Amino acid sequence: MSATVAPQPRSARRDSSDVGSLRVTPAPLLRKQVADALKGAIARGELCSGDRLVERVLCERLGVSRASLREALRELENEGLVTEVPNRGLIISVITRKVARDIFDIRASLESLICRRFCENASEAQMAELGEIHDDLVAVYGEGDPMRMIAAKTRFYDLLMAGAGNEEAERMLRSVHIRVSQLRIVSLSEPGRRKASLAELKALVESLAARDGRRAERLSRRHVEMAEKAAATNVPITVDVSGKMP
Repeated sequence: MSATVAPQPRSARRDSSDVGSLRVTPAPLLRKQVADALKGAIARGELCSGDRLVERVLCERLGVSRASLREALRELENEGLVTEVPNRGLIISVITRKVARDIFDIRASLESLICRRFCENASEAQMAELGEIHDDLVAVYGEGDPMRMIAAKTRFYDLLMAGAGNEEAERMLRSVHIRVSQLRIVSLSEPGRRKASLAELKALVESLAARDGRRAERLSRRHVEMAEKAAATNVPITVDVSGKMP
């Protein structure tokens, strides 16, 4: 005689709703990964203004197909980071003096807003981190490695954007910061600019730590204005049809 299995009490029964989350987090599209890798190379100065983009070389470096690369390059072209030039193909867009001025204008407006909101919204933990990041900036600027300076400055602004809590301003500023990094390489190469930049940042950090939003906003604009002046002499006024600097 076979044994009878007693039914489970209702409270012990399980259905799919009792199982932990089964949500799958999709991996980023390959196009986005390739685009982000190229943007990072532009921001770090590995791909410079006017550089010709050779598909075969980029595919080998990135380990992707030409189809994936072309999708990513279309994204960069839409964002103004690359330009198609007759008889040369795609190049890294050259920043002229007019374009640089426009970028610095946008940067000044967004960064000053971010600084004011940081004073209003940053947590105490973020304020403490601000001091640590500033110490790192001082050390890295003292070493003089351009790539490390750019990385340190990126961490600084990442913190300010996180503390500000304005997601729309952050989104817009991040889209601008790739080209800002290109210009930062130029401005920091000017004699005396590193020392002046550190002094400006010290005053800015002090105003942020004091939660003095108006002063932080003013000092942020001043910092961008001085960076623009330093970069101006090394940015071409125009670009010829080949995409080369005159």
